[in-house]
Amino acid sequence: MKVFERLLKNIISSSIPDSTDPLQFAYRPNRSTEDAIAHVLHTTLSHVDKKQGNYVRMLFVDYSSAFNTIVPSRLFTKLRDLGLNSRLCAWVLDFLTGRTQVVRVGGCVSDSITINTGAPQGCVLSPLLYSLYTSDCVATHSSNTIVKFADDTVVLGAISNSDEAAYMDEVKNLASWCQDNHLQLNVSKTKELVVDFRRSQHRDYKPIFINGAPVERVQSFKYLGVHISSDLTWAAHIQVQTKKARQRLYHLRQLRKFRVSPKILRIFYTGAVESILTQNMTAWFGNSCVKDQKALQRVIRTAERCCRIALPPLQDTYTRRCRTRATQILKDPSHPGNKLFQLLQSGRSFRIIRARTERLKRSFYPQAIRTLNQPPPPPHTHTHTHTRTHTRHLTSSIID
Repeated sequence: MKVFERLLKNIISSSIPDSTDPLQFAYRPNRSTEDAIAHVLHTTLSHVDKKQGNYVRMLFVDYSSAFNTIVPSRLFTKLRDLGLNSRLCAWVLDFLTGRTQVVRVGGCVSDSITINTGAPQGCVLSPLLYSLYTSDCVATHSSNTIVKFADDTVVLGAISNSDEAAYMDEVKNLASWCQDNHLQLNVSKTKELVVDFRRSQHRDYKPIFINGAPVERVQSFKYLGVHISSDLTWAAHIQVQTKKARQRLYHLRQLRKFRVSPKILRIFYTGAVESILTQNMTAWFGNSCVKDQKALQRVIRTAERCCRIALPPLQDTYTRRCRTRATQILKDPSHPGNKLFQLLQSGRSFRIIRARTERLKRSFYPQAIRTLNQPPPPPHTHTHTHTRTHTRHLTSSIID
């Protein structure tokens, strides 16, 4: 059945117009959590960079059993409105209705009940169907943005002149939309974070209420694996990631004791250690401070001694990934960030994004454009340079 679901998933995905919900970054080719995080940060940094006194309120929305509350009949209507084949829509409706389930505890089995709401957990189609179900959940005010990655939703309110009316109205509209579409907001897990670089010590923000319950305001929030803080620094995130990576180094040392080849050690390092250090790195590494970058690099140097080979520094990895990510965005006209890459009349370079602050200048999109404007480095150049730099400590580690 899962094979058949995958076939249908491909058919549905190819039938959906590219213009459908461009700020839903899940279940689209060549898009990932990095794109969603980068868009959230660029929208925020661009607004606070425009004018001193601007600030952004972020509402991280949590749903209760999101997949289980889908109404099949309403989904059928939405799929049909998106232009899907009527027979395919009818199949989806039949697939989601009339399902039975039982509860088994040891040798006891409950009576079966019929389920006519929600999408099955673990089903290949469920995440895609949910994203289409919420495709019409978009911002109603031009100053606001709703960014989604599957059921991870964040509402960005760009506040100017301390006028929060549009943002407050957006939150009310979101709560009303959820009620109309039978989605339950989990207010206790919904959090708000305010990015405000004003020097005034007396900052008065109107409290947010959803269905009569207050929303907690926090100083840091973990969004798609990245810890975003209210001052948009990355010390807390990097501290968490380096701690995880150092724990994995124990296993790398154990493999070395078993005299595993350097090639296998490198494979383990890439999959278990580097993957942690570089998770979503194009979105945050550019704005990390030197102290935090050195903390990350110390983990790599420890791994080098274990693997007995030179490993590329994080700065090289970041630059390479920025170039790769920017190239993929350029090839996707429907990507929200595509419009930021504007060719100059010469046709040889892209227009630099103007930035008043270093925060915006060092963020992903400005960095990616500067990277594309530079010629790509020759293959393996960074590896040879890095090898010469670390010859002494690598040689000593091999002797040990």
